[in-house]
Amino acid sequence: MKAWSFSTDSHPRAERAEAWREAMSRLGLPIEGLSDAEPASASVVCLTSPLGIEFALVEAGAQAISGRRTGQPAAVWLAVLLSGQATLVTDDLAEEMVAGDIAYGPTGQPAALRLETRCRLMFVRAPRVALDHRLIAPVSLRIGRLQGATGVAHILSGLLRATADGLEDLTVDQLRPVELALTEFLAICLVEGGAETDVLGVGGGSGAPTAHLQRLCQTIETLLPDPDLSLRRVADEEGVSPRYVQKLFASADETFSHYLRTRRLERCRTDLASPQHARLSISEICFRWGFNGSAHFSRAFRDQYGMSPREFRQGAAA
Repeated sequence: MKAWSFSTDSHPRAERAEAWREAMSRLGLPIEGLSDAEPASASVVCLTSPLGIEFALVEAGAQAISGRRTGQPAAVWLAVLLSGQATLVTDDLAEEMVAGDIAYGPTGQPAALRLETRCRLMFVRAPRVALDHRLIAPVSLRIGRLQGATGVAHILSGLLRATADGLEDLTVDQLRPVELALTEFLAICLVEGGAETDVLGVGGGSGAPTAHLQRLCQTIETLLPDPDLSLRRVADEEGVSPRYVQKLFASADETFSHYLRTRRLERCRTDLASPQHARLSISEICFRWGFNGSAHFSRAFRDQYGMSPREFRQGAAA
């Protein structure tokens, strides 16, 4: 797990503005509206998780985080306002944020987050490769805001606030469940927040089938360890026909069997990289996530990730 921190207090007064710009640029966050005079005290604490998800706690005075950084890997970013007053600005909207609200969007699209007062924020940048397996078939995503006062967004906001409060003391093992929870909650929030058609890539359909597809995926997630999990079992759990389940997956250019295999492989990969499961054999890990045989699992793992489970585990340990 990569970690770094920064504080303007550790720099000479005349260098603090430029040092702050460099620190925020390291996060992929360009700064505007900051004079070269000594800025208000500002700081960053940043951790990058094993899955490549970046968590950064930022405390800073009034300024604008604005601009479009090119050359960044495709990712989804979140900005949770923990305290202070801020405004999210794009070509289409200008929305005031209150504490607990979550701004989100894809890297590469122009947007501005104006800090109207001194603010404390949690920035999260999740590579698309870490999220796409939970978002079915992501195609595009707009800038938007989730209201953190109610619903699932409230839970996600609370999770990220708690993560921010303990960020400096978190270990790799403690951050792993945060990674997994983040992808689950983010998928749900984007569906319920109305961004589902863009995020999930269900072209031309209404939000209702897309939301149902996401619920199906949540049901599958709870049943992954069952080696006999079938399309009919999932359909029965949801009270729909197997044909309807097939049509939902087809609308996202996906199939039930491929999605099920991918999710099982992702769960196995997470366990193989986790020190908490170091005492489990590769066979035990593949069986606990519903694979019927270690040879079949090894072939599927190599096809998916380009290396054997043993090679991956050795690399993760190193």
